[in-house]
Amino acid sequence: MRCAYYDAGVCGSCTLLPQPYPAQVADKDRRVRVLLGDRGGLTWLPPVTSAEAGFRNKAKMVVAGTPDAPTLGILDPHGHGVDLQGCPLYPAALSDAFAPLAAFVTRAGLAPYDVPTRRGELKHLLVTVSPDGELMVRLVLRSTEALARVRKHLPWLRAEVPALAVASVNVQPAHAAVLEGEREEVLTERDTLRMRVNGLDLHLRPRSFFQTNTDVAAALYRQATAWADELDPRTVWDLYCGVGGFALHLARPGRTVVGVETSAEAVASAEQSAREAGLPGTRFLAGDATGFALASRDVPDLVVVNPPRRGLGEPLSRWLEASGVRRVLYSSCHAGSLARDLAAMPSLRPRRAQVLDMFPHTGHYEVLTLLERDGDGAGPGTSAAP
Repeated sequence: MRCAYYDAGVCGSCTLLPQPYPAQVADKDRRVRVLLGDRGGLTWLPPVTSAEAGFRNKAKMVVAGTPDAPTLGILDPHGHGVDLQGCPLYPAALSDAFAPLAAFVTRAGLAPYDVPTRRGELKHLLVTVSPDGELMVRLVLRSTEALARVRKHLPWLRAEVPALAVASVNVQPAHAAVLEGEREEVLTERDTLRMRVNGLDLHLRPRSFFQTNTDVAAALYRQATAWADELDPRTVWDLYCGVGGFALHLARPGRTVVGVETSAEAVASAEQSAREAGLPGTRFLAGDATGFALASRDVPDLVVVNPPRRGLGEPLSRWLEASGVRRVLYSSCHAGSLARDLAAMPSLRPRRAQVLDMFPHTGHYEVLTLLERDGDGAGPGTSAAP
């Protein structure tokens, strides 16, 4: 992929861009294997690749400049705006909305927040596109001072961007490197964006997390589903479930699935998706994954974990080791923390693993690992082929 911003030296976010894409993927696959170590009985599947451009479903644009000439992109080392509306990581359905959004900033008289002087109102534009081409637009403001103007001019924006389905204002008053605040004002009739993945509709609310690469996320869910269906568990926990991607993909008649997530908005999204899909065997709880596991009297047949970059941590890893749970599906965005967690639960042996290139041109990735309790000879961990 060629990028004029990278070539001009104004954006270096894609650190691996000079490296051919197949070499990027091969290097990530090799690094993950080294981090997890030489483990007997572990089968590696070929890595899942991504499109090289146009793969991101979300744009996190810093707004700078002036109301009459706003920039949408990043900040330079001096805190001044660098406009990246032509970034090739975004599909046309997303990037086509940037110019009308910049015009909306002018029309509504939204003063971009100036980091050096700590003045202004509009900090970020967060734009998400669904597989169907619909958009969610979130304006991160320092206060509610401009909220009335945003509401007044929103009909103009909806006319200019017919794909706009959900719009909201997030209030983030702190002068800190924090993307968004706790308060969210939804300005449209709809409050969820429908993310259609593998034929399943996942509802995404404004403050809910979703993987930034829809196609690779779909591959991740398909692989997890295939491994789980071979195991045919009767009971499943999905810890750190988010909007329910794993839980809803794994739901089957006669199978009980419980998802746990700290974000109440994400849980509400997952519950809505389950209702619409007709999946009565699923249940979602807002709470801490570790606290849920430690307080439970029961142990499921399969545990799915998809923790943040820091990993599971010692308490949950130790619980999994001592619980007697037979199998774990671990989806990790950091093989270093995955390796640390594996060291804390040595009875759960990695049997299958696959790197998925969720973030091309960067050193980041996702790795899915099937763990099986030591001495358990049943299931896909011992099958002849992955």
